Amino acid sequence: MPRGTYLHLDEGLEEHFQCAPGAGGWRYVGQRADGLRVDLVVDARWRQIRVELAAPHWWIRGGVTGNEVAWVRGGGAEATEHAERAIGLLGESPAFLVAVARTLRLPEKEHRTVRLVQVTGPALSTLTVDRRWRLAGTSTYETETEPLPVERHEVTDLATGEVDVVHLAGDVVLDAPGIELTTLESPPSLIF
Repeated sequence: MPRGTYLHLDEGLEEHFQCAPGAGGWRYVGQRADGLRVDLVVDARWRQIRVELAAPHWWIRGGVTGNEVAWVRGGGAEATEHAERAIGLLGESPAFLVAVARTLRLPEKEHRTVRLVQVTGPALSTLTVDRRWRLAGTSTYETETEPLPVERHEVTDLATGEVDVVHLAGDVVLDAPGIELTTLESPPSLIF
């Protein structure tokens, strides 16, 4: 079960996490130094079936229902329901990068355009975005235990044309814009 720490470079915040595959999918639990908590559960097809984000004053609970993402966003005594045609949520936690990449299951050099509901900031604001994901290639690195395949994903924001590169090893983000993996106590899970 991978356990470690990501550093959110822009804010200088650490996110302590653990994740693990299970009989019916995968689960990621993370806690940032600013109080933001992430609990993401996916099914065997990597659909986000339960997502909980909690900041000090706001929270979101939701998941994929058919072709839509449905969520409730609340703060204090008020809460509002939302739904959008999308394949999932895209939060600031690296967990969402893993979930989206694994949902797509792209063959090498192939790409796919997807709609996501992006969640940002301490108010957990939402915005629907379109991204093109491309699996640019896979490199294998020798380790003490077994070879480690590392995927290079190119993610294009279709509104701006900006391309980000995300490096994944199994269920761990090794490198992504604004994210640095600072500690990893056990190897990534590679069987999905």
